[in-house]
Amino acid sequence: MQRKIMVVTAAYGYEHVHAAGGQAAILPVIAEAGADGVEIRREMLTPAELKALPTLASAIEIFGLLACYSAPEPLFLEDGTLNPLLPALLNEAQHLQALWLKVSLGHFTRQEELSRLQEWLENSGMALVVENDQTVCGQLRPMQHFNTACQTLNLPVSLTFDMGNWLWVGDSPEEAARLLSHAIGYIHVKAAEPYQDSFRAIAPDVGDPRWLALLNALPADVPRGIEFPLQGQDLTAVTRRYVDLLRKE
Repeated sequence: MQRKIMVVTAAYGYEHVHAAGGQAAILPVIAEAGADGVEIRREMLTPAELKALPTLASAIEIFGLLACYSAPEPLFLEDGTLNPLLPALLNEAQHLQALWLKVSLGHFTRQEELSRLQEWLENSGMALVVENDQTVCGQLRPMQHFNTACQTLNLPVSLTFDMGNWLWVGDSPEEAARLLSHAIGYIHVKAAEPYQDSFRAIAPDVGDPRWLALLNALPADVPRGIEFPLQGQDLTAVTRRYVDLLRKE
């Protein structure tokens, strides 16, 4: 079965997407490039667009694409409680007809909160993927701890493995791949290189060959999302190049 390739709208740059008319305006580029789906970013939706998610869902369907939904919210707040926005976010993902909702982990310190998470997920019928972000909460140890707890309760939760973000938090991407591979439900594909006093995202075939090697070490049957910059005169051609690269077995 052909692996699924998603394109994160943010890969085109916030300014470009805004100038083009919003995320819906990028759908033809993604579809014509041969991708399977699109990752819609909540932070890039205007208030009006947020109220019209079924319209966006229809547009995505017209272009023959799958959808996933990303919200810039932690699953757990600083006090360890579940983010009270989660039911609303799950509802938005439903309106978008998304395959899953993606959030970051946040401060997972209260295992008893998982019973409420289980209830919320059962009520929504929506899958959840939790990403290693660029904060201390996205380090390997808390991600492992959370994943173990979810598997014990058989929750419909998997991990979004962001290839580059491990460098931001001082962890080894290869070690994370070895320890979390069994739990990965979605891969954010990007490489990272030093930039000023931090890092910046780049394409995995630029520079260090470690990134393609890392990608090959990750599960082959998991959807891959392009989250590195897509730039050029012909964005469809640029996107198609990377869709084809990431789809190779």
